[in-house]
Amino acid sequence: MVRQLGELENDIMTRVWQWNRPVTVREVLQDLRSEREIAYTTVMTVLDKLFRKGWLRREQVGRAYVYEPVSSREAYTAALMNDAWATSDNPAAALVHFFGLMSPEQREALRDALRVTAPAPAESEVHTGETGSTSAR
Repeated sequence: MVRQLGELENDIMTRVWQWNRPVTVREVLQDLRSEREIAYTTVMTVLDKLFRKGWLRREQVGRAYVYEPVSSREAYTAALMNDAWATSDNPAAALVHFFGLMSPEQREALRDALRVTAPAPAESEVHTGETGSTSAR
């Protein structure tokens, strides 16, 4: 089960995901300070915790560490959605409610995603040309 990120962890991970390159504590600090007052040591501690929890990888460059995400924000979001769905007593009903909350644009994006991820017909089945007919190879 994926643990949801805390507010500050999420703010920091959002920046790391957006930059899409290794980042330093100082870079994250400077960006966060445009929104709030925060100490260097706080950012350093949270980045270290995210590293220890497996969200970030880090490499020492000179005297400082650079951090980069282990996986994408999309993978994190998908894992949260999967966990929420898997813990439902009625997954089908949960999906129906979820789809009901979606905008038309989100539904279209879902249709596109399903087209991409839909399984191909089994190799053992060959379409015979007749409506609904298949035969084993």
